[in-house]
Amino acid sequence: MTTTTPARTTTRMAALVSEIRTVVDRGLAPDLTAYLVGERLAPHLGASDLLTAEQQEGDPDHYRQHILHAEADGSFSVVALVWMPGQETCIHDHVSWCVAGVHQGEESERRYRLAPGADAARLVATEDVVNAQGEVCGFAPPGDIHKVRNSCTGKAISIHVYGADVSRLGSSIRRVYTLPVD
Repeated sequence: MTTTTPARTTTRMAALVSEIRTVVDRGLAPDLTAYLVGERLAPHLGASDLLTAEQQEGDPDHYRQHILHAEADGSFSVVALVWMPGQETCIHDHVSWCVAGVHQGEESERRYRLAPGADAARLVATEDVVNAQGEVCGFAPPGDIHKVRNSCTGKAISIHVYGADVSRLGSSIRRVYTLPVD
């Protein structure tokens, strides 16, 4: 993954950040925060004035992360992930609650759970989900192990809101899983 920081924020993105701030400042439980942030994100997805052209640029080798906003107090950040066809993440979980909405294209997600094994834990796939443009999903750890992939024939862009400062951390990934998968 490559990471870039934007040259400017659009008026629509500034409005979305303000809406997210209002939710986060309430100090609610992580799962409820994710749900309410998802409600704020959904109406902005697909809007042509949400991202600059620069913030929609991909990378031919791996998905690209554009940091759109990091709250000064570290309470949340907003990123655009740009995926070329076939690009995917590793199997991972997150450092905080997360909301993801598909701005353009389509993303496939495989969700997992940890299961005990005779010698070691293993991953068991629990659900396959295809998220189309305009769809939002959110979660809070634990139970947030997944892998995401651009499964469409064109570029896909998703907007992610994390309850952490991704500009400081570099990524929202807490742990990468290399366990056997059933």
